[in-house]
Amino acid sequence: MKKFISIIAVIFFTLPLAAQVKNSSQVKWYTIQEAEKLSKVSPRPLFIDAYTDWCGWCKKMDNETFSNSVIADLLNNKFYPVKFDAETKQKITFLGKEFINDGKYGNAHQLAVALMNGQMSYPTVIFMLLNDKGEFEIAPLPGFKQSKEMEMLLSYFADNTYKTKSWDDFQKGFASRIR
Repeated sequence: MKKFISIIAVIFFTLPLAAQVKNSSQVKWYTIQEAEKLSKVSPRPLFIDAYTDWCGWCKKMDNETFSNSVIADLLNNKFYPVKFDAETKQKITFLGKEFINDGKYGNAHQLAVALMNGQMSYPTVIFMLLNDKGEFEIAPLPGFKQSKEMEMLLSYFADNTYKTKSWDDFQKGFASRIR
């Protein structure tokens, strides 16, 4: 009986620790409005995951790519990560402009159309990079990204490496932390 109680006690006390470890590898997603406010206080690039509820590749990227601890670490510490439903019906104010889903672009929201330059493909990840004037430059990249590919993209944009090194040169010297 004492052994049984000891096992239960160990399980009871280690479960919260296991949950903390799991949560530390999760992306802390923001709304686009929250990310905009945060970037004004402490400038960082925004990373936007434009998805739809019906998109199977979007769900696959959530389950396989964004759940990777290396990806979560990069997103949480180098970007303001935003999860954005590209077909939302909500009115959104972003960068001083109001965007709605008025049906002009099928089911796509006006903000999704603007961020993706009208190239509606899901999933699309959008890097909103701060230039020297403190303005955002937008770089949308459509399609499913595996963890190693995403790590390389995040690393390239995170510390402004894209300003000093070509993508080809960066790829040659890149060492992944993902096994």
